[in-house]
Parts: sequence; C-alpha cells; structure tokens
Amino acid sequence: MKKNFILKQLFDHQSNSYSYLLIDSSSQQAVLIDSVYEQHGRDLSLINELELKLVACIETHCHADHVTGAWLMRHTLSSQIMASQQSGIESLNRKLKEGDKINFGEHYIVVRETPGHTQGCIVLVLDDESMVFTGDCLLIRGCGRTDFQQGSANKLYHSIKTKLFNLPEDCIVYPAHDYAGVMSSTIGEEKKLNPRIGGNANEVDFVGYMENLLLPHPKQIEFAVPANIKAGRPTKDKLPLQPDWAPVVTTFSQILQIAPQWVAAHREEIHILDVRTLHELNEECIRIKGAQNIPINELRDRIKEVPEDKPVMTICRSGKRSVLAFKILQEAGRTKIANINGGLLRWQSEELPVA
Repeated sequence: MKKNFILKQLFDHQSNSYSYLLIDSSSQQAVLIDSVYEQHGRDLSLINELELKLVACIETHCHADHVTGAWLMRHTLSSQIMASQQSGIESLNRKLKEGDKINFGEHYIVVRETPGHTQGCIVLVLDDESMVFTGDCLLIRGCGRTDFQQGSANKLYHSIKTKLFNLPEDCIVYPAHDYAGVMSSTIGEEKKLNPRIGGNANEVDFVGYMENLLLPHPKQIEFAVPANIKAGRPTKDKLPLQPDWAPVVTTFSQILQIAPQWVAAHREEIHILDVRTLHELNEECIRIKGAQNIPINELRDRIKEVPEDKPVMTICRSGKRSVLAFKILQEAGRTKIANINGGLLRWQSEELPVA
C-alpha cells in the first residue's frame, strides 16, 4: 500500500454498487468515486468521523441503476462534482478529459477516457498505477453493457484494450459493480480470464458477444438517468428526511427504507405489515412471526386494520410491492412508516428469524 494512502471500499446492496473513498492521511484530503444517494448518511458519517476534507465527488459515468449522492455532498460539505465532459451531467465544477489529474493531498488520480458502456465513461488510475477504478468499463470477469446511452461495443473493446490492458498486470481493478460479492481483480487476471475480452478474444468475438446479451434495461433507468444528469439534485432541493423513530434511509424517490437487520432486532417496537397475497403465503410458507397480512390489493379498503401505535414496516417477497404499500399508508396520513429493504428475499439471505 502506498505511503499515507488509505482506500475505503463501500457497498450498496440495492444496486450492487461500489463506492470508493480515497484518502491522503497526511493532509486528510479525500475524493469519493461513484457515490450512492441512499448511502449519503453512511458516507457523510465516515467522512466526519475520520475528520476528512472531501475535495470532490467523481462520477465515472452517468449511471442508469442508481442515483448519485454527489449533489448532497456538495450541498453538505462544499465538495466539487467532477465527471467527463462527454457525460451529459449538468452543473459540474470540473469537466474531465483524457490525462487530467485530480489531486488530494500528496496523491492524485489520472483520468483515462473509456467510451463504450456510455459515451462519457472514464476510468481513474492511481498515480503509481497500482490501482484503477474502472466504473462500468471493465468489471470483474465482465464489462459494462453497450446497448443504451450512446454505447458501442466496438468503442468499449478499444477502450479496454488500449486504456486498461496496457496498465501493469498487478494493477488492482476496482469496478463500480459486482453481482457475485467479489471485491477486486487485477489487470493480469482480466487479460487472461475475462470471458468477454480476455485471452485471444478479438474485436469480432467481443462485439458478437455484446450484441447478443439481450439484457433487460435496469429497473431504475427511467428516473436514475434524469436524476444523474442533475448530479442527484432533488426536485426543489428537497433533502432526505431524518426521522428519529428508526434509522431509515430516504431514497431519491422519497421512499423510506429500513434495513431488515434493524427490524429483526427491534420486533417489539415496530409493526410488520406483509402485503403478499394468500396464494403466495400458502405457496411460499415463509412468514415473520407476529407480522400482519393484508394483501396489497385489499390494503386501501382495510387500512384501518393497520395499528397506529407503532411504526409500520412494510414487506413483500422482493420489497417492490411493499413500496406501493408504503405509498398507500403515506397517502392515508401515516407518518411513521418504512419499507423493509430487499423484502423477504434479503430477510432470508441474511438468515433472520422466520416462523
């Protein structure tokens, strides 16, 4: 590890996104790469606890699967917002281009333009080329898709081959996403083992692979891209709510989310509302002890059955329909409500108790 350099790798479960806090410990200056709106409280707390001066929030591209927390950080800490001049992101303090250096204390990162996933993608190389933060350009045993936001498989092939695969083989690869829980790789590994572009794959092989992926569009693309063009600036500058009754996280769309671990540890203090249908309950046979069941299609007519003496936590199989339950309760005037993040799928994956 470089002298006086600290790296904090941070993860968002909802979008499978990595953020990176790069710190110069001698000056306490830092930069934050690819922040997530819903993780603003976590990131801000870490920066304050470590007594850091945040120089900038840097976007590797205009994301389609989550909203950035860059504007919130600038609003809170007066840090700058930086991204590629080709990214389409508005209100940048600095528009980045090939070869630009971003300094933090005694260290710096160098910008390399890598279009392909989107037209405005960049990667960020640490000054001694020991680390590279690849955004969605090069992933671990994969790469970013190329079928929207001016993507191009041909451009991505050349970006990876000429801007990344010429780095030292022991250079550590830190991507913006991983869906299998892997934290890092190396340039040498990806040159050899990446199934899309590694080994003897040529441009024809790569383009043929990418053009036949036929992936569904990201679930949040319709609001994530417009929000990220504004660097995550909320409508009417509406800041995240900070209730005192539970450690909720406010999403960009103003949904209050709560971690399932907290809910499991505070069962006596809250009320859980399960909005799955009776058919689902009979078929899945998974329930949380003491949870009330009102199917989502019956909730508006039965809302008076939901207790008002405790905060209500909504849940369903995946945490999607329970967002609608949250909105129905909110429209009815309830204020102490939150959606359990990830639903029963996450509840089970974290081995929390079920009846």
